[in-house]
Amino acid sequence: MLGLDEAEVLDRLARMRSTGRITRVGATIAPGTVSASTLAAVAAPGERLEEVAALIDAEPGVNHNYQREDEWNLWFVATGPDRAHVDDTLTRIAQRTRLRVLDLRLVRPFNVDLGFRMSGDSRNVPDPRIVDRSVLQDGDRALLQALSSGLPLVAEPYAALAQSMERDSAEVMERIEILHNAGIISRLGVIVRHRALGWSANAMVVWDMPVKQIDAAGPALAAHPRVTLCYERRPVEGIWPYRLYSMFHARTRSEALEALASARALPELFGAQHKVLFSTRCFKQTGALIQPKEAAA
Repeated sequence: MLGLDEAEVLDRLARMRSTGRITRVGATIAPGTVSASTLAAVAAPGERLEEVAALIDAEPGVNHNYQREDEWNLWFVATGPDRAHVDDTLTRIAQRTRLRVLDLRLVRPFNVDLGFRMSGDSRNVPDPRIVDRSVLQDGDRALLQALSSGLPLVAEPYAALAQSMERDSAEVMERIEILHNAGIISRLGVIVRHRALGWSANAMVVWDMPVKQIDAAGPALAAHPRVTLCYERRPVEGIWPYRLYSMFHARTRSEALEALASARALPELFGAQHKVLFSTRCFKQTGALIQPKEAAA
């Protein structure tokens, strides 16, 4: 399709991975299908920012960790094979950092496709995919963990993956197709580092509104052409009232704010208070932890 030969494609992918422009070529797994996760935040004092970020990054279950412009300045995603594993991760982080951890659990997703056009053009929001967990078999969690970690950049990546797992390559490819068709694998492709590719003005915008308003506001915001993620999360009483979350990825701050102004004009968001948290630094971005570390290893 690109007019390149196979060796050139592999070479370019390898160079982009080594320079941090992409993290991996692999899979993203539909939230809550085979593992647990939560968005969390801490308010790290400025003089302790690097120390606290390192303590958070050291947890194998943490797969994203970003600094954002707010008193609650470190935002991370804790993942694990089940909710107990996630809770243990949050408890250790609270104990080791000596900071309160906000646990902002997912209530319902509106758009978690994790894909958008790098050109910045508008895109069609995919319809929610029905996830069929009944197809899961023994060995699928290990396969999903390997896919989430990334495929080897070789001419026959699925054969190499199968060999590393001591499984038949045809059977592995069949399982991947089944898991993708069942909606458990939500996307197979290149996982990019947005900031390294010029999309450096990325804002998480949170909205404070009654639950009933979210019924209409969530789908409307998710359908906005510049919103790349949208979901409802539990608030923290007395500390963090925001329920609706959205992500705007842009190349400049003014571009992001223009997109936000367009979203704010949606009638479904009328009267909703909001807060804009621009990300300023990415400390960690990896695949989710689906199996305990010892099993994944």
